[in-house]
Amino acid sequence: MAFLIGGANSKAADAYDIDNSLRFNRDDSPRLTDTTNATGDKQKFTVSAWVKHYYKGSGGQYIWNMYHGSPSDANWIAFGFNANSQFACQSWNSDLSLLSTARHRDPSAWYHVVLAVDTTQSTEALRARVYINGSEITVWSTENRPDQNHEYNAVGTSGATIAIGCAFNDGSPPAAYGFQEFYLADFYFIDGTQYAPGDFGETDEDSGIWKPKNFSGTFGSNGIKLEFGTSGTLGEDTSGNSDDLTSTNLAAVDQCTDTPTNNFCTINPLIPTGNYVYAEGYTKFTSGYDNIFAWANMGAPANSSTGWYCELRLGSAPVGGSGYGMGLGLADFTYAVETHGLSTDGAHPLGSTTMFGLRTNYAYDADYSLAEGTSGVTDLNVATQVGQVMQLAWKDSKIYFGVNNTWYAADAGTDGDPAGGSNQSHTVSSTYNSDLWMPMVWTNIGGIALSAFNFGNPSWALTSGESDANGYGNFEYAPPTGFYALCTKNLAEFG
Repeated sequence: MAFLIGGANSKAADAYDIDNSLRFNRDDSPRLTDTTNATGDKQKFTVSAWVKHYYKGSGGQYIWNMYHGSPSDANWIAFGFNANSQFACQSWNSDLSLLSTARHRDPSAWYHVVLAVDTTQSTEALRARVYINGSEITVWSTENRPDQNHEYNAVGTSGATIAIGCAFNDGSPPAAYGFQEFYLADFYFIDGTQYAPGDFGETDEDSGIWKPKNFSGTFGSNGIKLEFGTSGTLGEDTSGNSDDLTSTNLAAVDQCTDTPTNNFCTINPLIPTGNYVYAEGYTKFTSGYDNIFAWANMGAPANSSTGWYCELRLGSAPVGGSGYGMGLGLADFTYAVETHGLSTDGAHPLGSTTMFGLRTNYAYDADYSLAEGTSGVTDLNVATQVGQVMQLAWKDSKIYFGVNNTWYAADAGTDGDPAGGSNQSHTVSSTYNSDLWMPMVWTNIGGIALSAFNFGNPSWALTSGESDANGYGNFEYAPPTGFYALCTKNLAEFG
């Protein structure tokens, strides 16, 4: 499990930065579609994309699909990841069928995927080549490539359909299916050339990590580039061909700044946490209960001299029963791993010295309380309401909790002052303050439903929109002075 996927974290002036990505929430059936407006090359093309994904379920999920007319090996081609996070590329009847042995399942990582096709090659292995993070996949679970000089009508015929985030079936009319849960950035479709991954990325000389670089090649008649830089036109083509794609079930809030050159924190679905169900690029909970923890995938020591900040918006209140509730917390991840091993409950329970939180109790007294472990110790006498924004900040072994920008001290006073370093909600002891601490939530029966983290890329429409002092993140409330979003550029700068 990777807590920091550096990508291109360099702050150098000449570094190639990707500013935006597009978040695809599988439950919304999101997609980008268009039809080609010119005759292109049916034998040579390249697809390049940066993706951050994770899906645990059944059925395939498609990143890219093109089709034309009735499905056949010539008329339908697609690639994506299957339920085991194996890369898969196929044509309709599998004359092209590639399934990787490797599983690409780090939910905190950005992967660079390149499919490069040239069916005129005499050597079969060179006709369809796949690269992940600059390295060619050469070991396949399934491996079939097209005959020499095979033509893909789906790619080179005027009027062919291109789809991103799904594929289309053989219905009349064709229907979209196989929706993906992922972030997508720096997408290219190149018509007429089989490019290498080095045309789109390079190895960082300091870190050894594969990172994006500026593409300087040609796009061809039907080529497109998607940068997702315009929230009102998410499918805007910036290749120069001006062949914009139409967005369906995607909104301005899905435009994100979580990118391969500045990777933001999300929830980590790989830590066993029972029955949580996630959405919106692993920032939102659709369900979860029974004293289970869910962890973020980035953190910092409690005694960090730099402050860190995030938000959690309360979703719909559960109905019925007693004890419905949840809490936003900061917990000692190092201690959890060493003592509990992150079992099926996500290492519940942690004690009063290794976990601190802001707890809600829907059915007990409907008030917030400051918590040590999972037990409330100080009632704030503040009513819990759907839509409220809970806030977490920590620095110098001091933890601060707020609600709608009112910060609470340990005595329940409203004079908490993260920027000034005083009147904190909790203090971490010197025994544990140098450990890695991470944001997390815990639930009691069903209180998490529809609540959502905001680590800087919210899944809900903000009423304001505030960034940290470095200009990173998009928050409901401005992070206190000296506190920053959990993203790789900030972590690279401040550690």
